[in-house]
Amino acid sequence: MRTHFCGLIDEALTGQSVTLCGWTDVARNLGGVCFIDLRDHHGIVQVLVEPEQAEVFKVAASLGYEDVLKVEGVVRARHSVNDKLKSGQVEVVATKITLLNKAEPLPFHAHENAGEETRLKYRYLDLRRPAMQRMLRTRTKLVAALRQWLDARDFQDIETPILTKATPEGARDFLVPARLHPGEFYALPQSPQLFKQILMVAGFDRYYQIARCFRDEALRADRQLEFTQLDMEFAFVGERDVQDTTEEMIRSVFREVMQVELAVEFPRITYAEAMRRYGSDKPDLRNPLELVDVAALVKDSEFKVFTDWASNPEGRIAALRIPGGAVLSRKQIDDMGAHAARYGAKGLAYIKLGENGEVTSPIAKFFSESAFAALIAATGLHNGDLVFFGAGQTGTVSDFMGALRLKAGKDLGLVEDRWAPLWVTDFPMFEWDEEAQRYVALHHPFTAPAVDPTLIDAVADLRANAKTAVSRGYDMVLNGNEIGGGSIRIHRSDMQSAVFELLGIGAQEAEAKFGFLLDALRYGAPPHGGIAFGIDRIAALMAGTESIRDVIAFPKTTTAQCLMTGAPSPIPDAQLAEVHVSVRPKAPKVTE
Repeated sequence: MRTHFCGLIDEALTGQSVTLCGWTDVARNLGGVCFIDLRDHHGIVQVLVEPEQAEVFKVAASLGYEDVLKVEGVVRARHSVNDKLKSGQVEVVATKITLLNKAEPLPFHAHENAGEETRLKYRYLDLRRPAMQRMLRTRTKLVAALRQWLDARDFQDIETPILTKATPEGARDFLVPARLHPGEFYALPQSPQLFKQILMVAGFDRYYQIARCFRDEALRADRQLEFTQLDMEFAFVGERDVQDTTEEMIRSVFREVMQVELAVEFPRITYAEAMRRYGSDKPDLRNPLELVDVAALVKDSEFKVFTDWASNPEGRIAALRIPGGAVLSRKQIDDMGAHAARYGAKGLAYIKLGENGEVTSPIAKFFSESAFAALIAATGLHNGDLVFFGAGQTGTVSDFMGALRLKAGKDLGLVEDRWAPLWVTDFPMFEWDEEAQRYVALHHPFTAPAVDPTLIDAVADLRANAKTAVSRGYDMVLNGNEIGGGSIRIHRSDMQSAVFELLGIGAQEAEAKFGFLLDALRYGAPPHGGIAFGIDRIAALMAGTESIRDVIAFPKTTTAQCLMTGAPSPIPDAQLAEVHVSVRPKAPKVTE
């Protein structure tokens, strides 16, 4: 039906006859001449319709926005060059225009800033927009580059089941009723984790899969109910084997897709250092601001909030210096405090030094002259600077001071324009859940602990030191986004059973949920490890958008709905009966 793509018409085709198909992006009838901007997925070319072509001119004059056309014509040089278009040096003089389909008036114009709900309801129109076409094309290039790199290095692409067994991996499962087994259910995979480990036991050595995953959890800009990840697993490896290989892969992919050279070697910091310096386990290194611990300097002050937490072994007092921050008004400082409060801050103290050294602070009066001077020195405060202080439980302080660091860096224009990858390593093995009164896995239950390999009974050592145990987990972070997470896995059945036990999963429950894994580990499982990369997150970074919804063709809203199809939707009783499911009526609303 066509000989060329609109966006690829250039000077090399001058004088040639071409046949194009696409949509009318703009149609302008100037009386004596008609211009049509014809668009396809490669871009736009200008079509000129001269009045001498009476029939063609008549069709052109009737065209509306997004009408579908077939245009036949001859390429010639444009009188008025458009440097913004790849085809901007030439135009197509139409000899025939065929209207393939007339578009009805549209709910929004591609050049309008339509709201996201409208865009998602009419996603097929939204996806026609050149910006969306570019972002989806970037994703396509990313996946192709990953596959090419992995195929060239003897990784085997192996599909794992979509209908599988419900196993706890940190989020709720999506359940699928099994029609042939009344009262029983499959689960959609949160990840291929257990299957890829079993593939290592099976001797496949290097595995990968562009895997579709499903997690029934709250949505946000970087999270969807269904998402895509690159899953990888290696046999007979340690942490650096996995990290070095995948680091090389990410460098290669960014070079090919983005023409960007990432660092020759990504920096590595431990989880403890990341939380101490940045208040986050996914720090954005483009932001130069860092936290400083000052509990030792304020423990003898007369400010009770500081003294109470300075003497509490579970407490932390952190300072964040903002270079040039003295220019912030009281309202701006209050806004910073309100932002920190959303992350758990009960309050935010500060000290401001004016250009001439004058002090503005609600807490300065609580310090002796020498203690105040020591605090100024420790925080690196200079004239014209501002320092914020946060006090409280260690994890909470890290959270709100980390969030404050990001806001201050962005608001004050301190974030550098560059790519800043790093590895975060040595995560805690467990976190204590106060509400459940048990440990939970920080990564997942299959991550190996970093126990001393010389110990005769590593299992007993883990049990004795569970609170402080460090895992062999690692994350790749890019510009403040976790783009990949992995670990060396547990390859011994006794160690895996011990971890289940520490997580409150008894022997009977472990056998019911994970018996197949425990059995596999008993039959010669090799040491192995792996990692999973978020395709959606990497594509969003490459495309320059903050929302992964922009690089997913048909995403869900933050309320977990597909506005285009109307999913989720009720199912008829007869269809439910086929899978032996009945739906409880919604509980009536309680009115006061």
